[in-house]
Amino acid sequence: MTHWPPQRWQEYEPLLSYCRDNGITIVACGIPLKVLRTVQAEGINGLSKADRKLYAPPAGSGFISGFSSISRRSTDDPKQSVPFGPSSYLSTQARVVEDHAMSQIILQAVIDGGANGLLVVVTGASHVMYGSRGTGLPARISKKTQKKNQVVILLDPERQFIRREGEVPVSDFLWYSAARPCNRNCFDRAEIARVMNAAGRRRDALPQDLQKGLDLGLVSPEVLQNFFDLEQYPIIKELTHRFQGFRERLLADPKFLHRLAIEEAISITTTLLAQYERRKENFFEELDYVITDTVRGIVVDFFTVWLPAPTLSFLSYADDKAVPDSVDALNGLLKSIPDNAFQKNLVGKDWNISHRVASVIVGGVKLSSVGFISSIGAVAASNLLYAIRKLINPALITNQRTKRSPILKTAAIYGGFLGTSANLRYQIIAGIVEHRISEEFSSQTLLVNMLSFIVRTINSYWGTQQWIDLARFSGLQSQKSEPTSYQTLDSPSNAAIGCNTLEDTNIDEINNQ
Repeated sequence: MTHWPPQRWQEYEPLLSYCRDNGITIVACGIPLKVLRTVQAEGINGLSKADRKLYAPPAGSGFISGFSSISRRSTDDPKQSVPFGPSSYLSTQARVVEDHAMSQIILQAVIDGGANGLLVVVTGASHVMYGSRGTGLPARISKKTQKKNQVVILLDPERQFIRREGEVPVSDFLWYSAARPCNRNCFDRAEIARVMNAAGRRRDALPQDLQKGLDLGLVSPEVLQNFFDLEQYPIIKELTHRFQGFRERLLADPKFLHRLAIEEAISITTTLLAQYERRKENFFEELDYVITDTVRGIVVDFFTVWLPAPTLSFLSYADDKAVPDSVDALNGLLKSIPDNAFQKNLVGKDWNISHRVASVIVGGVKLSSVGFISSIGAVAASNLLYAIRKLINPALITNQRTKRSPILKTAAIYGGFLGTSANLRYQIIAGIVEHRISEEFSSQTLLVNMLSFIVRTINSYWGTQQWIDLARFSGLQSQKSEPTSYQTLDSPSNAAIGCNTLEDTNIDEINNQ
């Protein structure tokens, strides 16, 4: 087996180990590699007389008649039309030799095992397809033994090859194993066609990634039906067709927009309440600062829902390149891991613990970047508004002594907070609560939405407590300041309010003067 690739050995090793541990006889039914390579290169006529007698079917059996004349014609006149090209015909001869030699070994093993023995032959599907009606091992063996004594089972066959009414069956049984993830032709194309016809849609009218998924057989009838159901709503239809990110998230979770709306509603409500509680009668006078914090909160909350959300993408299966450059390699790495660490395995994916840990790390880096950039933008915008106020009304700040928020320190700490605490909390909410638990009650929309609302509200409250402790520990917020009642309800947007505590305090002092 030294010439075997590692993947093949990994497939056979558990079976061989089981036979060894349980005292089950193993019979090797392959032919020597040298013989196979000779036939592939030169045909049956390239074998020595001894090897031809041992491995090739006997003359007149119908398996090698005409090989010599066709091979000679193709050599003398390359333009002469032949049933197969030279290379493909040599491959056919190699298959004939392999099947014949294997069938002889199997028949001998049956004889040695006695009338009551059981022989399990594990080989490639092409050697046994169509059973005794084909040209492979079952057809050859059936000439020497009763047909009822052999059964053909295909392991994880591609579904478009499953026979339709009136066609010859490819085997007696089909065996699908969950231990081997399907990565091509996983769904019946006839069922896909029925869904398309029922919706009155054509393949070329679908988005490109869905078309590729259909070509590869990776789009299930249920996913396709969900896509058509989402298209019934004009706004959602526009989002799914124009933006791939929305499409991937809505295919994985049709209620994704509900989660986003709930999170934003909590964020905007608690932010405005906290701002009003702190600014009191100056709320409308400082409306520009209120808008800055609120907009920053909306943006941050959008990404805390967007980035950890489960996705369903088909582009990663079709974008493989022979020699990827560094950018393609990085892109391929990101596509190989789930967007949510707790997401269920998709068709063609077998995410292990390493993939899921990598998902948490990559998600943390993304959210940390969002927090860093948004914090710099918010503090910079606040400083810009302050400068505009100073320009428009200098009398308001004649005697002030301002202490501005440290931009880089605030951005670094806030980015770290989002990349660690917020990232883990939102990964759990999106992956476990809303993806796994809520899926069990998918038919009860009100219950699912209430569960999402309650969990996200609790998450906001808990997140605020963590941010206040971090802000005080790092010196961004004074130890003497206590959060108001409304500041205990948090999302990362409310957490950002604490970043400008020193600045807002100075503004309040100015207004008091």
